[in-house]
Amino acid sequence: MRRTVEIGAELYRRVKRHAAIRGTTLRNVVESALAQYLSRCPRRPPCRLRWRTESGRLLPGVRLDNRDALFNLMDSRW
Repeated sequence: MRRTVEIGAELYRRVKRHAAIRGTTLRNVVESALAQYLSRCPRRPPCRLRWRTESGRLLPGVRLDNRDALFNLMDSRW
C-alpha cells in the first residue's frame, strides 16, 4: 500500500544511508523499524462487554413482524 509520510531531512538521509550500507531499500528499513517499534508497545487488554437483560412487555398495537407498522407507531408516540 502506498502512503506519504513526512520526515525530517536529516533523518531521511540517515535512513537512506543505513539502507544503502545494508543493501536494502528505504521501504524495508522503515517497515522493519515500524514493526519493531510496534512489537514493543504494550497491548491493551480486550474489552469485556457485560450483557444485561431487561424484562418487559409489548405495548398494545406493537407487531414485531411488521417493521413499517412498528416505525409508524414509534413515530406517532413522539
